[in-house]
Amino acid sequence: MSTVTLGTLYLVPAPLDFGCDTQAPLQDALPTSTLQTAARLTHWVCENAKSTRAYLKRIDALHPLAAPLQQQQITELPREVHKKGDHGDKGSAPFDARPLLAAALVGHHIGLVSEAGMPAVADPGSSVVRAAHDLGLRVVPLVGPVSLLLALAASGLNGQNFAFVGYLPQDAQERTQRIKELESIALRTGQTQLFIETPYRNAALWQALVQTLQPHTRLALASGLTLPEARTESQLVRQWRQQPAAPDNRTPVVFALGR
Repeated sequence: MSTVTLGTLYLVPAPLDFGCDTQAPLQDALPTSTLQTAARLTHWVCENAKSTRAYLKRIDALHPLAAPLQQQQITELPREVHKKGDHGDKGSAPFDARPLLAAALVGHHIGLVSEAGMPAVADPGSSVVRAAHDLGLRVVPLVGPVSLLLALAASGLNGQNFAFVGYLPQDAQERTQRIKELESIALRTGQTQLFIETPYRNAALWQALVQTLQPHTRLALASGLTLPEARTESQLVRQWRQQPAAPDNRTPVVFALGR
């Protein structure tokens, strides 16, 4: 009686230029070994099928895909996972991603990919990783850019103690209150606070930060990471107030504050 060798779940990082006006050469943003592994895969779980196909097309130009793009098996995570999260932290039950990994149970390797950076980090996908562990599958994270760590390293803020807190509230009053809470934690404990925003709200968040934070708090931003026009700046809030330079409303930004 033959036994089926289980497939592996590969966590495939994507370049950080999603939604940007320009694209970085793929070979500059990701190691050859990561691109070669991705090219060998034919089954995918992703955040967005359209952007995954575009990414695979870029890979194919450097390393021919194991199967034509039309034959790649691409499955999107349900929209509910994007809105409510992988862990049911908004009152819903944790998402069971085990059915998405059925191909791995019959021997196919599967790639997990998001629109930018490392899947399952500041992006959907942790439910798929959790399901892989529950099914006894091997999980292999591939090397690639992680915007949060790049931004933290470039900020000059505390890299020994930090927290990523996701998105801040959209409501102006709630956002101001949240900014004050994060600043209090940062100043009291020394813990750097990292957060992101949907690009078209970058300027509004930036204005709220500069207006709300105390003058001696350090505020950093990192946008367009890995691109030629990347911007990384870190100053005290009182300095930002003297020469305000809000990020644009097109480019993804990581914000950080601390002491």
